[in-house]
Amino acid sequence: MTAASATSPLPADVVAGLRALLCDADGNLFPSEEPAFVASAEVTNRFLAELGSPTRYAAEELRLATTGMNFRTTSRRLAAEAGRPDADIEPWVAEEKRAVTAYLGEVLRPHAETTAAVTELAGYLRPAVVSSSALARLDACFRATGLDGVLPAEVRFSAEDSLPVPTSKPDPAVYLHACAQLGIDPAAGLAVEDSVAGTLSAVRAGCPTVGNLLFVQPAERAERAAALREAGALTVVGSWRELADLLLPVLVRRASTGGTR
Repeated sequence: MTAASATSPLPADVVAGLRALLCDADGNLFPSEEPAFVASAEVTNRFLAELGSPTRYAAEELRLATTGMNFRTTSRRLAAEAGRPDADIEPWVAEEKRAVTAYLGEVLRPHAETTAAVTELAGYLRPAVVSSSALARLDACFRATGLDGVLPAEVRFSAEDSLPVPTSKPDPAVYLHACAQLGIDPAAGLAVEDSVAGTLSAVRAGCPTVGNLLFVQPAERAERAAALREAGALTVVGSWRELADLLLPVLVRRASTGGTR
């Protein structure tokens, strides 16, 4: 499946009502999923050893088993599977956050095409970040990739840190919170997601959603595209550039006829 064959236009009435661009972060704005799991697997395996579990994960195994979930959700599940549902996960959540944040800050680099496309879209739709990741991790990633200018800290919403109770995707809580803080109806916020859990979160909140395959492993793209559509994505694109090319002609026309951002 090619990116071009995956794409179909968004409904005109959906685009007409858009006021904000709600961007998932990991695996969507930057290729952080794989390196994050390198650091996370080391912490996860130490956590499993403390639980007395013989299970161990390689980085890729952990990625495939937990994509779309944050470490808090993952650690609770692992503790329950090990027969230790009452285990204190908080020190491990903090340690995983520290290890992954440090590693991503070292290895991530700017992706010029993505930065350019998101910057262009931000001229017509108010940009924001809606993520399951902690704010400290997001800060490291946005500084390393140079996206902190177009998506600054004040428009980042974290399922880990921004909610009264941390609530990971696919629960819609973080999207509902982001829309409330931005002062928009969910139908006015276009969500862009690479994972099924993220797509379900956005769709359940009432946000029109686009799937993005840019940083999905090539061998997984066809299956992921089908899964994103099944989860409710209106269309699937191969990159931020493709999304910008899809939306900008309509957004520019709207602006020229007096439409507002």
